[in-house]
Amino acid sequence: MDLVVPNCVYEPADDSELLRDEAKNYAKKANLILDMGTGSGIIAIACALENPQAKVIGIDISKEAVACAKENAKSNNAKNCEFFVSDLFANKKLQGKKFNLILFNPPYLPTAKNEKIKGKLNLAFDGGKSGRETIDRFLDEFEKYIAPGGILLMVDSSLDGTNKTLEKLKTKGFKTKIIASKSFFFEKLSVIRASQSV
Repeated sequence: MDLVVPNCVYEPADDSELLRDEAKNYAKKANLILDMGTGSGIIAIACALENPQAKVIGIDISKEAVACAKENAKSNNAKNCEFFVSDLFANKKLQGKKFNLILFNPPYLPTAKNEKIKGKLNLAFDGGKSGRETIDRFLDEFEKYIAPGGILLMVDSSLDGTNKTLEKLKTKGFKTKIIASKSFFFEKLSVIRASQSV
């Protein structure tokens, strides 16, 4: 995949690649896919190319990221993608939609005031003091947008407390499983799969 990523947009790293590799498998069976916090568009584009029959929507709080994702989709000939700006589920274009697959690589780094990065790129990293600010907002809302039998795949880090995410999903009635992980000396990244208990 040919990606051009400006300095103000999150450049795909280990977390993006972990989620992309898993998402491609699930995209094959989905007809409506949401890539939350799309950034460069790497995951949305991978899913769109994997399943040209699917409709893929990528959203990001950063208008620069949305513009970047649109350009990358165009240059990779991913014609079944749509990108627009939204702070999580705030955009009215999402109302009433039920997705078979929701993907999210959230900002999960615990970030104190003196650790913030200048400019828009901070949005991709800054998870608030606990690292859970955006994660918990997302978990409070996402089930309204998931189709019956739909699946959530999201990245989580040991730095924000992966067990807290798993517990929150379970209390909402979702079955959870860690389907991929990668360990570093300072953290462990995981991809969590959540599906509704039937």
